[in-house]
Amino acid sequence: MTTETYRDAWGIPHLRASGARELARAQGRVTARDRAWQLEVERHRAQGTSAAFLGTDAVPWDRFARQARLDDTARRCFAALVEQDPETADWVRAYVDGVNEGLAGGAAPEFSHLGLAPGHWEPWTPLGVWLATHILFAGFPAKLWREQAAEHLGEEAVGLFAADGPATAGSNGWLVSGERTTTGQALIAGDPHRFIEDPGVYQQIRLSCPEFDVVGLAVPGVPGIAHFGHTGTVAWAITNAMADYQDLYRERLRRTGAGVEALGPDGTWRRAARHTETVEVAGEEPVRVEVIETERGPVIAGGPEGLDDGTPVALSLRYPPRVTADLGFGALLPLLRARRVADVDRAFDAWAEPVNVVQAADTEGGLLHRVAGRVPVRAEANGVRPVPAWEPGHAWTGWHAMPRAGLSDGVAVMANQRGPAAPLGVEFAAPHRADRITALLAGKTRWSAGDMPAIHTDTHLASATPLLDHLAALDELSPEADRVRESLLGWDRRMDAGSADAATYAALRGAVVRRFAAHPAFAALTAPPAYPEVLLPWLALVPRIGFALEHLLRAEESYGVDRAAAVREAVEEVAAAPPAATWGEVHRLVPWRALTGPSYDSYLARFAYPAAEQPGLSGDHDCVLCTSAVPGLTDLSARGPAARYVWDLARREDSRWVVPLGASGLPGSPHYRDQLPLWLRGDLVPVVTDWNQLKKETDV
Repeated sequence: MTTETYRDAWGIPHLRASGARELARAQGRVTARDRAWQLEVERHRAQGTSAAFLGTDAVPWDRFARQARLDDTARRCFAALVEQDPETADWVRAYVDGVNEGLAGGAAPEFSHLGLAPGHWEPWTPLGVWLATHILFAGFPAKLWREQAAEHLGEEAVGLFAADGPATAGSNGWLVSGERTTTGQALIAGDPHRFIEDPGVYQQIRLSCPEFDVVGLAVPGVPGIAHFGHTGTVAWAITNAMADYQDLYRERLRRTGAGVEALGPDGTWRRAARHTETVEVAGEEPVRVEVIETERGPVIAGGPEGLDDGTPVALSLRYPPRVTADLGFGALLPLLRARRVADVDRAFDAWAEPVNVVQAADTEGGLLHRVAGRVPVRAEANGVRPVPAWEPGHAWTGWHAMPRAGLSDGVAVMANQRGPAAPLGVEFAAPHRADRITALLAGKTRWSAGDMPAIHTDTHLASATPLLDHLAALDELSPEADRVRESLLGWDRRMDAGSADAATYAALRGAVVRRFAAHPAFAALTAPPAYPEVLLPWLALVPRIGFALEHLLRAEESYGVDRAAAVREAVEEVAAAPPAATWGEVHRLVPWRALTGPSYDSYLARFAYPAAEQPGLSGDHDCVLCTSAVPGLTDLSARGPAARYVWDLARREDSRWVVPLGASGLPGSPHYRDQLPLWLRGDLVPVVTDWNQLKKETDV
C-alpha cells in the first residue's frame, strides 16, 4: 500500500499511507482536488500576483505583498529549513508534489469560468501561503491608529481607543480537566474566529501512517495539522495570544545616484536594497512597484518622496520571519508524532508565527496551557506606535521567554483577553467572552463532549451594559422612544437571531456610534494620511468607535461629547424608524470570496447557490458566539467561527467538529455547503475513526 483515500458521510478526507512522506504527498493531492481554486488564489496572494486574474481590486494587496517581501521571505525560510531540518523540508516538498499532481489531474470549475489554468507550486509555496495568511494577524497597522489618536486627542486616547476592546479578535478555547468531566478524561473545545471565507480557511482531515494517526483542522496549502489536532492520546488547540511581535519604523530615506539610502540610529546613511517589480493587472496596464528594504525591514508605506499625498513618511516593517528565516515549520512533524503533552510542548518550542496560546491534554492526565511563538525584546515604545529608525534604543535585543499558566478549578479559558500573554502585548480583547465561558463552566460539576455546543453558541452580550445604563438614566422621552427604552431595559441581553430586542439594541448602538463619529471632537480622525489601502481598515473612525463604544460611554474624559444627548437622539431615531423585526434579518453571513460580481453570481446560480443567499446569524462581537458586525457601519457579518471543535480524550470517536460551509471547495459538490445548516444551528459532525465506517475513494 502506498496511499488510500477514504471519505466519511460529510466528504471529509481520511488518508492512509505507508509513511509520513507518502502521506504528505497524499494530503497535497487531495487538497488540490478539493480546494484547487482556493489553493491557487492563496499561491497568487503569497506571490503578489493575484491582480493578474482578479483585476484592480487586488492591486493593493499585491503591492503590499511585493513591498513586504512575502515571497522572498518564504524562499529564505525554506532555504534555511533545507539546511537545518532536511526531513521537514523533504516532507514539505512531498506535499507540494501532491498539490501539483492534484492540480494537473483536474481543475476547479472557476478555472474554466475565467479561462485560466492552474499554475505550478514551488517547494516554498506553503511557507508563503502561511506567511500571507498571518502577516496581518498581529495587527501592526493599529500602531498607526494609536499615533493618530495620540496626535489629535492626546496620549490618554491611546488607551481609550486601542486597549481591551476595539481589537477584532474572537477566538475561544477552553480546557476542562478530567476531574471536571463525566469520563474522567479531559475535554478541549473552542472555535477559531476569522474571516469566513468561501471555501473555508480550515480543512477537516485525518492523516494516518505507521508513525501517527491524527484528526484535525489543516490550513489548505500547508502540510500537516498545525492549530487543532487529536492523535488519540493527546490533543491540542490554539487561540490568538494577541502578542505584539511586529514593529513599524519611521525611516528617513534619500535618493542618491546609486539608489536609496536610509539614516540609521548611529547617525550614518546606509545603502538600502532597492529594485522595481511589475504587477500585472487583468484588463488594465501593469503597475510598477518600487521595493525598498532598509536594515530594519521592507518599506511598506511611502518612500524617499513620502506618501502619495506628499506627506513625508516612509514606514518599514520588521517581522520575525524576515529576521530569522524561520516560520516555525519545524513544529509541524513533531506535532503529528506527539503522544503526550510533553511532546506537544516540545513541538511548540519551535513555533514562530503567529504567536498563540496553546492548550493541550493527554490520556495520562497531562495538561498544558502556554504561549508559543517568537516575540522580540525591545523598547516599550515599539509596541505602541511607529518609532524613529534614526534614533537609538529601538533595536531588537533578543526574544522573550514564552509564559505558562495553570488551571483554575480544573479549567483554563482563553478568548484573546489579557491572560498568560499579557506581558507580550498591548491590545487585547475585552474579557466578556472569557468571563462568560468561565461562568458557564462553573455552572456544572461535570461536563461531557455533548455539552459543549451550548457554550459555543451562547449569545449573552455583557458589553451592552454601559449603553443600557445611559438609556435607563434618560427621562422625558417621546412615547415611542419610551416604549423602546422600556423594551430594552427588560431585554435578556441575548443576541439571538429571532430576537426583536436584539435588533433594536443593535440599531440603537449603531445610531450612537454614528453620532460619536460625527462629533467635531473626532473630526481630525476621519481622514487618515494616504497610507496604502491595505492598512486603512485599522484607521477607519466608525469601526474604531464601534468597537470602543463601551469605553467611550464609561470614560472620564468625554472629549466634549454629550453622551446623554447622543443616546437620547439615537433612541428617538430608532423609535421614529423601527428597526428590523429580528436580529437575524439584518445580521447575516457574508463570506469572503475571491471572485465577485454579476458574472460570478450567474456562475454560482448554475449550482443552485444564489449569491444573495445570506443566512441570518445569532451572536455578536462580544458574545461567545462571536459573529462580528461593525457597529455603526453594517450589521452584516464577515467574521465568525471558522470552525468549531470538541476534542474528547476519553474516546476520540466522541469528538465533534464542524466548519461553516463544507469539506469541499467545489461548487456543485454535495459537500460544498452541507455543513452550513449544522453550523448555523450550533450542531457538530461526529469525528469518525473506524475505517470500516468510511467509503474508500481511490487507491494510488
